[in-house]
Amino acid sequence: MVYGVILAGGIGSRMGGDKPKQYLTVKEKPIIIYTIEKFFAVPDIEKIIVLCPKQWVEHTKNLIEKHIAPAQPRVAVIEGGETRNETIMNAIKFIEDEGCLDDETIIVTHDSVRPFVTNRIITENIEYAKKFGACDTVVPATDTIVESDDNVVISSIPDRSKMYQGQTPQSFNALKLKKMYYALSDEEKNILTDAAKIFIIKGERVALVQGETYNMKITYPYDLRVAKSLLEEEEND
Repeated sequence: MVYGVILAGGIGSRMGGDKPKQYLTVKEKPIIIYTIEKFFAVPDIEKIIVLCPKQWVEHTKNLIEKHIAPAQPRVAVIEGGETRNETIMNAIKFIEDEGCLDDETIIVTHDSVRPFVTNRIITENIEYAKKFGACDTVVPATDTIVESDDNVVISSIPDRSKMYQGQTPQSFNALKLKKMYYALSDEEKNILTDAAKIFIIKGERVALVQGETYNMKITYPYDLRVAKSLLEEEEND
């Protein structure tokens, strides 16, 4: 079974205001709704799990009923965890409690504030997760990347042709991800930046899925203005 896992746990501190950025309205709909709709449009996604802070669970359910469909059985809204990876583990536990976690279960994890993900990106994530066990959506780095060990001077300048910028979705064999996550030491968990790194730490392959530059993450007020322009383009296509 293939699950879309929408991660909506962010509080939007860089956006300002008291409302998490995924609930901000762009052209009459909250950002999170646009994202959920993209997953609805992919037939291979059999169920969508939305994970958000406890105090936003009922609000999120109400938004889905209003903008997508009432009593929608294809979507479940549950509480997230304290960290990104704990949130993903909550999704896997939900799947397990439903009796659907097995060797074939695939999860496509995606930021709720990336509403411009495409059908092609999601479909390729499913394909690569089934083939490799894990995959990450990326775009080639267009700027030179510099590394600094002390955050004062440059330590190295990696070969840009080998550098990529990570996006989402990141997709996994859910059972394999769960086993590896709970096998990590506390020290290994402390250096995690995302779920794909769990596979890297354990010496497993993570395949690359080609992303798109417009698969942007809405983080700052400027991003909202860009998002409005992109949505207008989508409506006119």
